[in-house]
Amino acid sequence: MSDAVTPNPWAQWRSATPARLALGRAGAGMPTDETLRFGWAHAMARDAIHAALDVDALEATLSAQHWEVARARSRAADRTTYLRRPDLGRQLDEEDDGRLRAIGRYGCDVCVVIGDGLSSLAVARHAAPLLAALRSQLPADTRFSPVVIATQARVALADEVGELFGAMLSVMLIGERPGLSSPDSLGIYLTHSPKRGLNDAARNCISNVRPEGLPYEAAAFKLAWLMRESLRRGLTGVALKDESDLAVLEQRDARRPGLPG
Repeated sequence: MSDAVTPNPWAQWRSATPARLALGRAGAGMPTDETLRFGWAHAMARDAIHAALDVDALEATLSAQHWEVARARSRAADRTTYLRRPDLGRQLDEEDDGRLRAIGRYGCDVCVVIGDGLSSLAVARHAAPLLAALRSQLPADTRFSPVVIATQARVALADEVGELFGAMLSVMLIGERPGLSSPDSLGIYLTHSPKRGLNDAARNCISNVRPEGLPYEAAAFKLAWLMRESLRRGLTGVALKDESDLAVLEQRDARRPGLPG
């Protein structure tokens, strides 16, 4: 007896990408299974935006990796305010400003800020593994300020924190706006001479850091290359182009045996 179900010719293609392609139709609408998948993906994206970051768990993980950790929050008092008032998410809470200043550090190479952003899920899953991969890519004498875990945070909050610590570079790890196939995408923003009032043209961005996107080791390699070049040239942003792929090619060529003369 022959199988009454016709195989989907797109099945092999769809197994190679999370993109929503060849959804099919049932009459004038989508098939039930695709409707359910869309609803699940949309719910995951909403949860990623609204779920609170487990700061205690993240701090414990980072401390186990021998990072010194501090906490902070923006001036957005809650999630609703954060979503409605992006400007408050870019400003450090006054009490936390004083508390970070009391740490007594000033003048370092790198200030790392981990912000929950629009996906606490991304931060919970990927921030610690990325920092572990990054540390092995940098010189052992790199001077770090305490890693600051910031809640209700926007990207520019790292400018104020970096300025407070007198850092040459600020590195913001932040949850990116969720997509229907990527609710846990982590973004990285690098800024030289961070200070309040900078705009996004002063930053370099690495996005979609996660095992299904840009893996930790590859992201750490790109970030370390940009950090070294930023410190060497004294700049970031539109004036600093990511040419880390050329460094990969140079390393590959250096490992090749010489051609016979």
